[in-house]
Amino acid sequence: MERRSFVLFLVALSCFVGLYEASPGDADPVYKACVLQCEKTGCVADKCFQHCNFSSDGNPIDGPWYLQEPLYIQWKQWDCRSDCRYHCMLSREEERLELGYKPVKYHGKWPFKRIYGIQEPVSVAFSALNLAVQFHGWVSFYILVNYKLPFRQNKKTYYEYTGLWNIYAVFAMNAWFWSAVFHSRDVDLTEKLDYSSAVALLGYSLMLAIIRAFSVKLEAARVMVAAPLIAFVTTHILYLNFYQLDYGLNMKVCVAMGILQIVIWAVWAGVSGHPSRWKLWVVVLGGALAMLLEIYDFPPYGGLVDAHALWHATTIPLTYLWWSFVRDDAEHRTSVLLKKTK
Repeated sequence: MERRSFVLFLVALSCFVGLYEASPGDADPVYKACVLQCEKTGCVADKCFQHCNFSSDGNPIDGPWYLQEPLYIQWKQWDCRSDCRYHCMLSREEERLELGYKPVKYHGKWPFKRIYGIQEPVSVAFSALNLAVQFHGWVSFYILVNYKLPFRQNKKTYYEYTGLWNIYAVFAMNAWFWSAVFHSRDVDLTEKLDYSSAVALLGYSLMLAIIRAFSVKLEAARVMVAAPLIAFVTTHILYLNFYQLDYGLNMKVCVAMGILQIVIWAVWAGVSGHPSRWKLWVVVLGGALAMLLEIYDFPPYGGLVDAHALWHATTIPLTYLWWSFVRDDAEHRTSVLLKKTK
């Protein structure tokens, strides 16, 4: 069930996005001088910002930022510093381009161009599409097991993992929702929600991998599998949110859970002889190739499309194929159990 390895590529990489360190762009003296000047004058070249106009007591002359911005960008919380950084970045990149230099990162991010206040519009769009495909996959699975496949005499589905996949869909859609929000506006809150959702999905998908691969059917046995994983993931999320957002530790945790999933599902796919295992191999190979986009990082084309955005794009067809396998698995298990009852 290599579908889990897809979840690794999908989620573990999301855990790495925030590994920010000092970048060449924000160390550039010209950029730093521009930001300092902008915070004093409220202007970059001929572009000025209302919320950079302060009175002698340090308060904005025209009131707080949320009374100065149009409704559609108020929630983004662009303040004087963030606007100064953004426009100084664009100004500096134009100068560098004229001098023949390549783009550099600023504060851990490539120089993206905003659209309607959205920080990384293409990544947001692809995250939203991934969310839509996850929803479509879950709905099609739900319709299959509840309306097309037969039920047991106790009115429960023959497929033993129906409830687990329904819960998984919630975790997956939640992760992609916060991915879209985070790429829309990278602030402390959206960053923590994105990371927490990604780690939660990884932890749950690992639990699901163990239960499905080892055919754990008894509720007591499932609790024994789930309890330590839930405790570990919950502790890690609390640590990230309320003690220290340790990017290095988070990366190690994501990699460990992801690799463990790959091993479990790879071995299971090889020995189970599942009739739809070819879909698993496609997802695994596609996920591996998609990882190259994260390794081979390059600046955004046109200030919009970078390697990470393209990685988001590749996960869309893989997610569709992955849910197709889940449906096949439900049909296969139902067919096997029906034959046993006859």
